[in-house]
Amino acid sequence: MGSVSLKIGDGTARFRRGTLWSSAANLVMLFSVLTTNLFALYAFTYSPTHQSQNQNQNQNHKNISEQLAQIINEISSSEKQLAQMERDLLGYDTIHTSKYPNISPELQLFLSPHPLPLGKDSRSGITEMVSSVGHACDRSKDLLSHYMNYKVGGLCPDDSALAQRLISRGCEPLPRRRCFAPWVTKAGLLLSFPASLWKGVSSKVLRCKSLECLNGTDKYRFVKARSKNDFVVDDVLGLGLGLGGSGRVRRIGLDVGGGSGTFAARMAERNVTVITLAMNVDDAQLNDFIAARGLFPLFMSLDHRLPFYDNVFDLVRAAHALVVDGHGGRVEKLEFLMFDIDRVLRAGGLFWLDNFYCADEEKKLTLTRLIDRFGYKKLKWVVGEKMDPAGSGKSQVYLSAVLQKPVRGGLH
Repeated sequence: MGSVSLKIGDGTARFRRGTLWSSAANLVMLFSVLTTNLFALYAFTYSPTHQSQNQNQNQNHKNISEQLAQIINEISSSEKQLAQMERDLLGYDTIHTSKYPNISPELQLFLSPHPLPLGKDSRSGITEMVSSVGHACDRSKDLLSHYMNYKVGGLCPDDSALAQRLISRGCEPLPRRRCFAPWVTKAGLLLSFPASLWKGVSSKVLRCKSLECLNGTDKYRFVKARSKNDFVVDDVLGLGLGLGGSGRVRRIGLDVGGGSGTFAARMAERNVTVITLAMNVDDAQLNDFIAARGLFPLFMSLDHRLPFYDNVFDLVRAAHALVVDGHGGRVEKLEFLMFDIDRVLRAGGLFWLDNFYCADEEKKLTLTRLIDRFGYKKLKWVVGEKMDPAGSGKSQVYLSAVLQKPVRGGLH
């Protein structure tokens, strides 16, 4: 084809005459276009002379179309099944909100998947983010929908009892909410640390009628033994020699079922930070009370996996709250909790079993066998009797122990 050249200097454009080769190429292209059009016209206008051949061709076309449609449907169905398998393997869609038309709009919005901004993640294989919510929430959809019924941007309802009810049913973690938590603490009523540990906290700070419902300011607990099962803090901290000199290092601890935080308060006096796991009891807002003392509460049930990394705590204390297999439960439930405690306790750390109630000899043997499986070193082991705190006049058997976690084989 001819070429075009522009000369900018004088503002004029000159066109070169096409060469013989370019003209021949144009003729070849024109002939190709005409030939193609003739073949297309013949294909569309041609019809067989025999009617039977035409019917056979139509039937063949119909069969092919039906087979293609069936293949397409099977491919579409397989894609949907693969997508659902991916969701099941990755753990989402435990609550199908489409089945419940009366669900709260906020709950619907929170549970809706959100596509990743950059598409499919190459590491995890997911294409969308799904909010974390306990799978057991599916069994408490009405309560959960009530919990998520609030004014967006306003004050959250005063529904801590409802939240604890959901958590007790296994609906944990709870969904996030877009509302402001009620402000229960009044200015000027909180004391500074460390005076806040032991001086009376005003009942106006708490959603509690009186401090008697909390029973949390016993100054003599952990410093004065009332029975041989009651260990003194300083004695426990003096245990655990060896392991490269790190046996007695105590910096951070965990109190499982720590009530009103008295153990954490006593440890704070010794420069040890303790996180207290606590659920509220009746009208006793234990988490409010622990925070008012200047301590760290963690509102969660013992059925929830401890939200901490492996081998981080120097000390873990577990009291009577360790009895999670009561009321007809299975021993495996206690095993899950014990293995989780072992996971967060570092090698050389201390596990303080404080007054574990042995309802019968079988329960004591079950716990003893379980502890033996971990290979802990028994630094202190006491089995004793106490009078029933309920006032029945009967004695009950309790086990108290201080155990040291061994160094186990691992990655090198």
